[in-house]
Amino acid sequence: MSHSLTKLWVHAIWGTKDRIPLLKDPFRSKIIHHIQDKLEELDCGVRIINGTADHFHALFLLCNDKSLAEVMKMIKGESSHWINQQDIISRKFAWQVGYGGFSVSESMVKQVEDYIRKQEEHHRKMTFQEEYDRFLKQYGLSEKPMNRLNEFF
Repeated sequence: MSHSLTKLWVHAIWGTKDRIPLLKDPFRSKIIHHIQDKLEELDCGVRIINGTADHFHALFLLCNDKSLAEVMKMIKGESSHWINQQDIISRKFAWQVGYGGFSVSESMVKQVEDYIRKQEEHHRKMTFQEEYDRFLKQYGLSEKPMNRLNEFF
């Protein structure tokens, strides 16, 4: 059989440039729907996208013909261009350089989906910095990137 079959769930996290809280309602839902459409055009099945005014989370299936780096570059680049074209934010919009991408086992998909769905509630109790620290610990990333935080999200 010459066809490749994959099922790789990815929990991606990325933030606005300098973490400026620009993704406010009612525009946030428009942006989420736009990003979902673009991911699906890339054959990346989307389970959920949600976030707050300064960052987004997405849970999606990675398509089998592109790397995560390619997908994220396309999504972030295209969506920032679209946001600026729509003139829905009062200043020039840009995403922060980089992103976080974490694998999710099939048995954890529902739990990650619930986590992403409750982002606003979750961030009333925990800052994005605290969330970032928790992900580093949870995924065993021992590097000391705290001084380089803005490079990633």
